[in-house]
Amino acid sequence: MDLQRAWLERGALARLLWPLSLLFGALAALRRTLFRSGLLRSERAGVPVLIVGNVVAGGAGKTPSVIAIVRHLQARGVVVGVISRGYGRSTGDCREVLASSAPDETGDEPLLIRRATGAPTFVARKRIEAARALLAAHPATRLIVSDDGLQHLALARDVEICVFDDRGVGNGWLLPAGPLREPWPRHCDLVLHTGDRPAFAGFRAHRALAADAVGSQGGKVRLATLAGRRIVAVAAIAKPQGFFDMLRAAGVEPAQCLALPDHHDFQDWVPVDAGTAVLCTEKDAAKLWRVQPDALAVPLVFEPEAEFFRALDAKLSSLDG
Repeated sequence: MDLQRAWLERGALARLLWPLSLLFGALAALRRTLFRSGLLRSERAGVPVLIVGNVVAGGAGKTPSVIAIVRHLQARGVVVGVISRGYGRSTGDCREVLASSAPDETGDEPLLIRRATGAPTFVARKRIEAARALLAAHPATRLIVSDDGLQHLALARDVEICVFDDRGVGNGWLLPAGPLREPWPRHCDLVLHTGDRPAFAGFRAHRALAADAVGSQGGKVRLATLAGRRIVAVAAIAKPQGFFDMLRAAGVEPAQCLALPDHHDFQDWVPVDAGTAVLCTEKDAAKLWRVQPDALAVPLVFEPEAEFFRALDAKLSSLDG
């Protein structure tokens, strides 16, 4: 967390790491040059590819953005699939993510996307392999959304959406002196801000927690009915405090808030007594339910502004000719 704070300003720690960021930047620039020159090759999937990613390290709201975009495309009648690396999974092969998949085998974010959208979802270390496997298994797919991958230049893309939270670009330096994976500004088709205080121009989105929490068997519990019960809130996401703050904004005051590392597997979880309500994020639910079956997941309602979708639709229409 000290490094995350250091990335917000050009203080002593950031300055100490700045020479390493020069090396990181030189290597990244060399890699981009090799792709532009054709010495390294970007491969096309066979259908248009839309990448949703970020240029800053750490969670910026990419997964909720992917879910919102996929749902929008589905509502328009577009047959869409999703590919991802599957960060944090124990497997290394190319595989389809099913609603019944184990999160440690697919990654928690691809599993959340699959369950939230129903879209065919594949994970692979090389995203082009995931794309080809998806199209082979689901040949009716007409567009692929890549969950992350702005810097994965081996996959050719048609549309790039860059997601930012309220940090913006932080101190503006490259890793490890700052949060940037690559220099900013850089070309992208659309910029989407997921926080309340955008640092620069771009489209905005509204985010809040749903009024109902969801149990492991699909039952719903109104958050308002939990008043008077002892509540433990747990979040293993990049910014757990955001979840706790939104709970309080919804009128839920946890007696205890447990912030765990992003992608935590909950194998060391000690079950909480039945008189306590355990609230978690949707992302954590599949892992937590294995050890705390009565935990309740609180979905995130994430809604990009209408102008964002109009701009996205126009960009996708331009691909058709």
